[in-house]
Order: sequence, then C-alpha cells, then structure tokens
Amino acid sequence: MSNRLGELLVRENLISLTQLKDAQDVQRKSGEKFQYVLTKQGFIGERELTSFLSKQYGVPSINLADFEIDEDIIKLVPRDMALQHQVVPVQRAGSSLIVAMSDPSNLHAIDDLKFLTGYNIEVVVASEEAIRNAIARYYEQKSNIAALMEEFQEDQVEVAETEAEEDVVDLERSSEEAPVVRLVNLILVDAIKKAASDIHIEPYEKSFRVRYRIDGSLYEILSPPQKLKNAIISRVKIMANLDIAERRLPQDGRIKIKLGGGREMDFRVSVMPTLFGEKIVMRLLDKGNLQLDMTKLGFEHSQIDAFKNAIDRPYGMVLVTGPTGSGKTTTLYSALSELNKTTDNISTAEDPVEFNLPGINQCQMNDAIGLNFAAALRCFLRQDPDIIMVGEIRDFETAEIAVKAALTGHLVLSTLHTNDAPSTVSRLLNMGVEPFLVTASVNAIVAQRLARRVCKDCKEPVKVTIEQLTDIGVPLEKAKTAQIFRGTGCRTCSDTGYKGRVALYEVMLATDELKEFILQGVSSVELKREAIRLGMKTLRQAAIGKLLEGMTTIDEVVNNTAAD
Repeated sequence: MSNRLGELLVRENLISLTQLKDAQDVQRKSGEKFQYVLTKQGFIGERELTSFLSKQYGVPSINLADFEIDEDIIKLVPRDMALQHQVVPVQRAGSSLIVAMSDPSNLHAIDDLKFLTGYNIEVVVASEEAIRNAIARYYEQKSNIAALMEEFQEDQVEVAETEAEEDVVDLERSSEEAPVVRLVNLILVDAIKKAASDIHIEPYEKSFRVRYRIDGSLYEILSPPQKLKNAIISRVKIMANLDIAERRLPQDGRIKIKLGGGREMDFRVSVMPTLFGEKIVMRLLDKGNLQLDMTKLGFEHSQIDAFKNAIDRPYGMVLVTGPTGSGKTTTLYSALSELNKTTDNISTAEDPVEFNLPGINQCQMNDAIGLNFAAALRCFLRQDPDIIMVGEIRDFETAEIAVKAALTGHLVLSTLHTNDAPSTVSRLLNMGVEPFLVTASVNAIVAQRLARRVCKDCKEPVKVTIEQLTDIGVPLEKAKTAQIFRGTGCRTCSDTGYKGRVALYEVMLATDELKEFILQGVSSVELKREAIRLGMKTLRQAAIGKLLEGMTTIDEVVNNTAAD
C-alpha cells in the first residue's frame, strides 16, 4: 500500500516527494507500517491522514479514544488477528460488525474477519497509532491461548518471591498440569506448522513472551501469563531431560516428538540463566525437510560444477563460510550425502550433531571432558579415514591438523565465520597457517547467505527506477528490461510478503593464478578482484541473479550482501 498511498498524498500536496522517499527509506529499515512512519516522522498529522483516507476510500473515520468498546465485541476478534491485521472491532449492527482499520484497502484482512466472525464487515478508518493503543488497551493480558488457559486456576502455580526460593517439587508438579502440558505442546506443534527454525521462550521482569524465527526473522507469537513462567520453563526442561533444580548454569538437551503419519521432529534445547529467569531457545531439526539434493540448494550451473569438482578430488580442503544461520550445515550435509559411498570411510566432528546421516560416523563434541575439534581430528587420523568433516575451524590447532590431513591424502570439509570467500584466506593466515600450506591444501572456498523468497501467492510486479537497480550493481542493459517482484502480504506468508528462503553462493576455486597471489601476500580486496577477473560470481552478483529471476527483493539483496 505504501507506494500507492504515498503517490496519492504527494498528488494532493499533503507531503512532499522528498518526505515520501524519506518515509520509504525509514520503512525499509524499521519494518514499520507506512502510515505509522509518516505520522511518527511528523510528515503528516494523524487526523489529517485519517481524514484523507476516509475521503479516498469513502468510509467514515473514527476517533477510537472517544469510544468505550464492549468486552463481548472485543472477544469476536482474537488478539493475534487484531495484531496481524492491525484492526479493532468497534460495535455490532445487526448482521454486520463494524471494524476500525488503518488500511481500508486491505481486502485480505476483511475476508479473514468475515470468515472468522460470520458477520458482514463494515470498515471505519482510524489512525495507526490509535489502533495500536486500542489493541494494547483492550487485549492486555490476553492472547490466542486464552481459551486454553480458561480452566487454569491461579492457585495451581505459586510464583515465589525469588527464583532461588522456588520449591523444585512444586515446580515439577505444576509443569505436569494439563493446561501447561497442552500449552507447551501447542507451542511446539504451532512452530512446526509455521515452518519456524527456532523457538525463543523469554522471561522479563513484567512480561513473558514466545517468539518464532521464521525465514530468518523473529516474530512474537504468544504472551503467556506471568504466573505460568516457571511452569512452562520447567516443562520444557523435563521434556529435554534437563535438571530443573539447576537454574544458575546453562544447560543443553534434546526433545524428540512424534507427529501424525510417523513423522518425527527433533528440538535442540539450550537453556540460559537471565536476570528474570531462564531463557530457552529451541532449534527445530526436521530431517524430513533436510535438503540433500545439491541441485536444489541454489547453486548456479557453473557454481555447482565447480563445487562438485572440488569435493570429488581425492584429497584437499573445501571450506564453507558465512554467518550463523546461513545454511552452511545444509551445504556440508548435501556434500557428504553426495560423497557417501560404501567404499569410503567418512567421519564428522560436530558441535552439535544436527541430523543423523546413515553410513557416516558422526562424533559429538564435548568440551567438558576435553573432546574438541582438534582432539576428534587426531582420533580420526588413526581411524583409516577417507573423508573428514570438521564442524568449524576455530583456532590454529584445529586449522593445523585439518591442513595436515588435507595434505596427507584425505578430503577435509569444514566451515569458518568470514564475510566472503577471499577473506577466508586472510583468516587462515591470521590463525598462523603458512601461505604455502594454504595454497597446497585448499581446493575451494564457498561463501553463502540465505535470502527470503517472495511469496508466490501474493507476488506482484513492482515499479523500480533504473537508478535503483544500477545502484545495487545490476548491469545497465539488464536494468532497462528487468521485471522486479514483491509480495503484498497474504495469509500464506502471514502478511510478510516472504515465504521460504533461497541460498546465495560465492564459489572461489584455488586456481594456480590465485595460489600465486596468495603466496605473494596480497590483501583480501586484491584477491577478490583477481578471483572476479577469473570468473568468480560474488554473493552480490548471485543475489542480483535471484532478484532478476523474481525470487527475491531489492531489500533482501541489500541486507544480505555487500556491494562489490
């Protein structure tokens, strides 16, 4: 809506073109609604904007602060839907429900409300700020789990004055109460349905919230009552076989649940003590969704050929780099799956082991007893290995052993945390690995990122200027004919405009020319320039390729890759 509304406001001289561009820039960075940004930045008054929208769409305007909405009316629209669509039910009129919205053109919201309530929906327009205040006022202490909690009595859980005084027996008993068990099960199953990658359960001084990470971004899903905080946390700890009496130290565990159709889901559980209780983060590990087919990961044809050529060599080192959550593990597992043959002995050192791969010997690291990557690598070399995978090269000791293994007839796969492929060489040199050992051992370095995909169900073309495209690196010839898409937001993508992610790759092969540059001690910038000259496609170029194919947006290109 932002482009259309912005153009109308400029046409009516209510805001200037400069203010429109500034507001769009702020919106892209903050993720806030366009109308909220306009009023927050002071470009237009709330009443003026509401009056304009009322005339533009032919619907009455309303000042929500002047209304006292009946609780029975509020109950007609659940809190999560009110938050999702930024709507507030105002009153009933026969077979119609009058609903205040900041965006009267949001037909998805109107259809959802009509389907949910069974009423005809009549729209009145209110300012974004007024709707936010009304939601906070009328839905306070409520959530879409309210019905589930109706039978839960306050005397079923006692919250002690301090964490230390909590009775462990009482905690264990309360964590087994039916409403708490059902609530935790609801959180786990709902996260699976929403294709979340992580669940965050977070206690604060006066609030308690549950967030899901979906397609790389965190969204608040629930705000359970404060009195359930310790019971919920204890329930998760019991499911993960953790010590509920220990609340001062971090703990790690695992939960496995069985779903319908024989499907199993693993949750990797991490518990961390915080100021107001224990925070829990659960990583969802769905083996059924693990993509082991390299051709479907996001590699371009030339890149996948280069990568396969690197891992098909009998010895040497292949490194995958990128930040946490960029899909490095999936890429390594797909490579191992490709290499997994009965004729080869494959061993992996992982921290933690995320998925079980049949036919591969996977070793879980345990620093508490001295089993780290370096110790596991030494052991592997006495186990008649052909292929070794090291979860991460973190220090000189691990790097040294990995290089020696690569030089003595073994294929070594591993990861590092660097920004791009060329800077990985500098990282190895900074660790203390000699340049001649780097050139002798490394076959290829792959850098990767994950960009959000445009939702297919609400995908639509968007007008962008040639300057916008050339500014991010799109060649002028392609910018002139490019068709760019975006998601407008729908039920499928929870009104985000994105559904799923696509991997971006930068594959740098260790050619003779690049090895010569490394031996000369050139900088990462010079190494990158030479790699591009030799045909390497950078992360930004890969992102632009996905943009021109209609898979992602300009914002995702800019947010996930650096300019070349």
